[in-house]
Amino acid sequence: MIRSISRRKLVQKLRKLEFGGPFPGGHHLYMTKGPLKVRIPNPHQKDISKSLVIKIIHQAGISTEEWGGA
Repeated sequence: MIRSISRRKLVQKLRKLEFGGPFPGGHHLYMTKGPLKVRIPNPHQKDISKSLVIKIIHQAGISTEEWGGA
C-alpha cells in the first residue's frame, strides 16, 4: 500500500531498490539507477504526500509490489 512518507524514508526505500544518491542538482536532489534519474523533493515540515509518492515511483519505474516490499 502506498501512503505518505517522510523524505528520509523515501530515500531509504529507493536505496533498498538499488538507487544511488541522493546527489545535488539544480533545485532538487536526485537519485539514479543506471540511466534513470529521479528527483527527490526538498525537505519540508510534513511528509511527502501519497500522490507525489505515486508520481515518484512511477517515474522510477517501480511497481507498487516492489515499493511495498522495499
